[in-house]
Amino acid sequence: MTETARWHPHGLADRLRIAGWWARDYAYAVHWQVRAVLSRSDPDSFHDGDRTPIVVVPGVYETWRFLQPLIAALHDRGHPVHVIGPLRWNNRPVPDAAGHVADYLDEHDLSGVVLVAHSKGGLVGKYAMSLGSSAERIESMLAVATPFGGSVYARFMLAPSLRIFRPGDATLVELSHRQSVNSRIVSVYGRFDPHIPGGSALPGAKNVELATGGHFRVLADPRVLAELAVLAS
Repeated sequence: MTETARWHPHGLADRLRIAGWWARDYAYAVHWQVRAVLSRSDPDSFHDGDRTPIVVVPGVYETWRFLQPLIAALHDRGHPVHVIGPLRWNNRPVPDAAGHVADYLDEHDLSGVVLVAHSKGGLVGKYAMSLGSSAERIESMLAVATPFGGSVYARFMLAPSLRIFRPGDATLVELSHRQSVNSRIVSVYGRFDPHIPGGSALPGAKNVELATGGHFRVLADPRVLAELAVLAS
């Protein structure tokens, strides 16, 4: 299900708008990466709450602390929020990272879980939703700016942790065939994403294109929490 048609820029005004989104996006990323490094928050402090349990999965080269503003907002709404410490900077292969998610769910006996994922975290989440014992514990997922179809830029990357986003990567191809879980995924993404030029639309999912652009700053868009409120009601 697609909520809006994919936006395509035209003319100087749109190019200037994209430049502004790009600048604000990286300013947001730098700000919260620095805050993440300096933060000393205890992840266990977010575990209390009587609403739907949330498990947060960050993107590549992000720790859970990068998503702390979203975590705090979810916790303030009464959700127990869990993070997967062993993921660290989430630079492991997707199946390995999904294994950590599965282990955490089993260890803490969590069920009816909603995953909240950013970027690569959505690939990890979909893998965990469609394979192994963790599949039965996960109710749905909200994925923000996830490269479900990969990114054409990945072929130019030298680091293996970034080359996995090539559209023809074996894990991405495998995930594209696991469509039975797509209807339980909400994919939220900006009109323009500097890392994922092809967008984050996922066949069979609820696809929500925001009126803004970016890869990181979209995490702060009010629509993210609004869509989560529907999933976790």
